[in-house]
Amino acid sequence: MEMMEEPKYRIPEKGVTVWRIYGVLQVIIFAALAGIATFFTYKFEGPVVISIIAWALVAIALIILVFVFPTIRYRVWRYEVREQEIEIQSGLFVVTRTLIPMVRVQHVDTGQGPILKKYGLSNISISSAATVHTIPFLETQEADALRARISELARVAEDDV
Repeated sequence: MEMMEEPKYRIPEKGVTVWRIYGVLQVIIFAALAGIATFFTYKFEGPVVISIIAWALVAIALIILVFVFPTIRYRVWRYEVREQEIEIQSGLFVVTRTLIPMVRVQHVDTGQGPILKKYGLSNISISSAATVHTIPFLETQEADALRARISELARVAEDDV
């Protein structure tokens, strides 16, 4: 059985930066928890090894969440919008390829929070009857154009049924 080639388009490299920022925010939470563990360890004269382990886990989380995972995600993440379907490839350890038939698309939205806005990026959310699929971190103008194209193709697909 021949495997289909992967979808054509990658997300912009700025997406890696955004994933790294998200990783830093997660590490800050881990660091706060490590700080609390350290505080209670010293306050109640607990074993120092608890504090050492907590901060070692923060360092490991920093490396993994800020450097390793964003790089892997960027290499894997791809998408392509065709006349009959949308294909999304994503994953970290397990690569998932999803085909969304245009006839199943109910609506398409773009959205951006403060971090995406700072980098001029938007996410596209594609809603079908069962789930919502997201194409992350597209340049805002590209996301708006793609949203309009998907909406038009979905309307045409619906008219053909």
